[in-house]
Amino acid sequence: MLRGLWLDLRLFVQGALLSYVALFAWLRPVTYLASKVVMPLAQILFFTFLGMYATSADNASFYVIGNAIQIAAVSGIFGVTMSIGGERWAGTLVYLFGTPANRLAVFVGRAFFHVLDGILGVFIGLAWGVLLLGLDLSHTDGLGLLLTVLITTFSTSGLGLLLGCVSLVSLDTMFVNNTAYFLLLVFSGANVPLANLPAWMQAISWGLPLTRGIAAARALIAGSPLAEVTPLLVGEALLGVGYIFLGYVLFRWFEFYARRRGTLESF
Repeated sequence: MLRGLWLDLRLFVQGALLSYVALFAWLRPVTYLASKVVMPLAQILFFTFLGMYATSADNASFYVIGNAIQIAAVSGIFGVTMSIGGERWAGTLVYLFGTPANRLAVFVGRAFFHVLDGILGVFIGLAWGVLLLGLDLSHTDGLGLLLTVLITTFSTSGLGLLLGCVSLVSLDTMFVNNTAYFLLLVFSGANVPLANLPAWMQAISWGLPLTRGIAAARALIAGSPLAEVTPLLVGEALLGVGYIFLGYVLFRWFEFYARRRGTLESF
C-alpha cells in the first residue's frame, strides 16, 4: 500500500512538472516574464483608471486588489485548461490514456505548478499596486493574505481543470479560455461591486471562484482578522474541490466515451 502511495505521489510530481514544462516549452524567458510582469500591470492600470474615472471616486484600492487577485485566473484558466485540452490539440491524448497510471494523480497534477505560478502572479500584481497606485498593506494580516491567495488560486485552477475537460470535446480551446476569463472579470466583483449587480448575476457570482477570494483579500487588506474571513475561504476551498470533482468525472467519461468510439486520435 505504501509503495502504491509513493508511486502515485511520484507520478503526481513528475507529471505536474513535465506537463508544465511542456506547456511553456515554446516560450522564450522574455515572453514568460512579459506575461507575468507586464500583463498584470496593464490590466490593473486599465481597470483602475477606468473605474476611478467612471465613479469619480478615489477608490484605487478596490480595483487594484480585485484585479491583482483576478490575475490568478491567468494561470488557473489559461494554463490549467491548456495543460489538459492541449493534449488533444497536440495529438498526445492517446498516450495519456494509454498509460496504466493513476488517473486522479495525472489529472490533479496538471494544476499543481499552475497554482504556484498563479500565486506569484497575484503578488506581482499587488506589488504593482503598492509601487504605482499607493496600495496600503500596513494593516494586512500577511499570513491570512497568503492563505487567501493560495486558496483562491487553487479554486480557480479547479475551474481550469473542469474547463480543460470541456475543451476536450470542443473545437477551440482558446475560445473556452477567453470566455471564462472575461466572464470572471464581470462576475467576480473584481471591477463591479457585487451589490451593484442584478440578483441573477449575484447568484452566479457566488458559484464561481475568485468572488469569495477577492472579498476576503479586500477585508484582510482593510485590517480585518483572518477569523473574520474564514467562512469565505472555506467556501472558496469547497468550491475548488467541487470543480475538481466535476472535472475528474468529465475526464473519466471522456476517456470511456473516446475509447468506445475509437476517437482518441481525433484532434
